[in-house]
Amino acid sequence: MMSKYQVIIFWSAEDEAFIVEVPELHGCMADGKTYQEAIANAKVVIEEWIESARELNRPIPQPKGRLIDA
Repeated sequence: MMSKYQVIIFWSAEDEAFIVEVPELHGCMADGKTYQEAIANAKVVIEEWIESARELNRPIPQPKGRLIDA
């Protein structure tokens, strides 16, 4: 399944890894030693986040895409 959630990717010198945050899914984050690895790991954790929310009967936010500053 292709995720349409916004992701924020940045380099963490402290962790020596790329960090991926998924702002629309509270607490959903991944990392990787390379940009590509971080994105691949993010895809996995997004699916796991959604699966866990379903199992716990918690709401799953609809992807909003790009966040716009008002």
